[in-house]
Amino acid sequence: MKCRCRYRVLLASALVLACVGCAQSRKLSEIRDRELGVDLQLPAKNTPPKLDSTRRAPVHDTIRITGLDGREVLLMRAIRDDETGDMVATEELDAAYVVARFRNVAERHGKIDLEFQVIVPRELHDSHWQLRFHPEMYVLGDSLRLDDVVITGTEYRRAQLQGLRQYERYAGRIVSDSMEFVDRRSLGIFLARNTKDSEREAEYHYTDHFAKYLNGVRISRKPEMWRKYVKAPIVTEGVRLDTVMQDIKGKCFIYNYVQTINTRPKLRKVDVVLSGAIFESDRRLYTIPVSEPLSFYVSSLNAFADGTERYKTQVVHRAVSANASAEIAFRAGRSEIEESLSDNSREIGFIKSKLRLLANNDEFDIDSIIITSFASPEGSAASNVSLTYRRAKSASDYFSNFLSRIRDSIRREEGFFVSVGDDFSEGMMRRADAAPEPIRFLSRSGGENWSALEALVLADTVLTESEKNEYLLLARNPDPDARERAVRQLGFQSRLYGEMYPKLRSVRFDFHLHRKGMVKDTVHTNVLDTVYMDGVQAIRDHDYERALELLSPYQDFNTAVAYLAMDRNRSALSILKDCPKDAKVNYMLALVYQRLGEERDAVECYVRSCEQDPSYVYRGNLDPEISELIRKYNINKEDEEI
Repeated sequence: MKCRCRYRVLLASALVLACVGCAQSRKLSEIRDRELGVDLQLPAKNTPPKLDSTRRAPVHDTIRITGLDGREVLLMRAIRDDETGDMVATEELDAAYVVARFRNVAERHGKIDLEFQVIVPRELHDSHWQLRFHPEMYVLGDSLRLDDVVITGTEYRRAQLQGLRQYERYAGRIVSDSMEFVDRRSLGIFLARNTKDSEREAEYHYTDHFAKYLNGVRISRKPEMWRKYVKAPIVTEGVRLDTVMQDIKGKCFIYNYVQTINTRPKLRKVDVVLSGAIFESDRRLYTIPVSEPLSFYVSSLNAFADGTERYKTQVVHRAVSANASAEIAFRAGRSEIEESLSDNSREIGFIKSKLRLLANNDEFDIDSIIITSFASPEGSAASNVSLTYRRAKSASDYFSNFLSRIRDSIRREEGFFVSVGDDFSEGMMRRADAAPEPIRFLSRSGGENWSALEALVLADTVLTESEKNEYLLLARNPDPDARERAVRQLGFQSRLYGEMYPKLRSVRFDFHLHRKGMVKDTVHTNVLDTVYMDGVQAIRDHDYERALELLSPYQDFNTAVAYLAMDRNRSALSILKDCPKDAKVNYMLALVYQRLGEERDAVECYVRSCEQDPSYVYRGNLDPEISELIRKYNINKEDEEI
């Protein structure tokens, strides 16, 4: 009896599976014949779509504004009468819902939110199937794959979980520690009795090699068993939604998808399409056709940036200065410059390159060069003052000779040069053999460089805080010689002597220059304000944070544009109120007032901007805030129809 019952159960199960298979085949055949697909649609802006003709209470919206000529104008929700051609007030009913394929989206904070709905008809739902949808976005000729939407049937998910459990049972039989195959008890006894024998050889002797071999076979078959049991793994990365679809009772499935993207220069339009497929286990049953695209037209405020060049007054000084520092090494107690000593070749080469540039400069002439030498604190302060002066004098003579050779070389190459008159209008030729103005080299002693030593100590990453505080305490002693003796007693004095003292023996060069041909001490001139123009370019590049950083000190129209783009509406309003009320400013004010909920002022400013410049009739449809006003009050309908 038990065998008969079991046979009947198996037969009934087979019949059920056969019936299910036949039903799925017919369903799939119908899907293919009809070429069923998935649709994308735009969600309702304020309220969900009405699928029936239920009426709500009529809405009468009327607003009173003042035009440019001072006359009051009454605006209301209205339609055109077919017989008379007049605009008449009407009631708004939500009985109908129209599906659009495009929408204007506003850029905020340099980003755009694309909102759309994935509509899956009920015919594509089946408990044994998984639907995989791939949204794709097209921007400026580039395509970008968005996160997938996955809808999984209950039986499909059950099979996934069952396969995962089977694989986990298989993987659970794998031993990860090879010592599990060793008879540790017997091995321990053997090693205790035979201490001279090799532990590795003994371990090999007490290992169950057959069990270890079988474990190795299981490890090698892991990929194979994964493919056998887990035919359709549950994927979480790159998936926006993976939902298990229950009984939907004949309704379609709707998923609201929101994708935020960064704006970029010249971005005006974004298209979104959807493709996908139906899967059963690991088999693709049907490729879902690519949907009709949804188009999003980007409304960016960077188009309002005023690119008019802005100039600022710049004061040009006749006298200018520059400086450079080199760590020129000297032998102890000596002042002669030796190019081969330490890093002198590199440091001297650096100063020579500076002098060569200044000697060949078309804008400046050299008046004087002050050379100041500094010493580390070894020895007495008085002797170091004398030593650093001698070293500065040695450097002055060395580089004075070098600069003379450079200037002579330039004169020989040019043959002659022009000397500009004091009044900027006349000049006269001078031959190369005419002696140029002499350049004064002035030597100065910087003495012991204690300030630089303190900076090095504080910036050091090896010394502890207590050691730094110990140094700062002794550095308060006004007597430099007593201070130096105290340094020699520090526990870390070797680091001071070895790492920091060599950096104190530096030579500073101060170059004093004047502008060629300039007589007055200062001249006022207008130059392009590059900071301001960089701020305008940042608006055009949608980099509004940088734009505000650069434009905030100016508090002008472009600053207001950047504030608006960052949704800082009160700040924008405080600037726009003081701007001349041309069409552009009135339009921007309309945006601000609408965002702040001041609808009457918004409509009034928008109507004025259209009266001043008719192009704003069409621009208003691009900005969601203004297009809402246009729809609500039927503004400019006559102009659009013309």
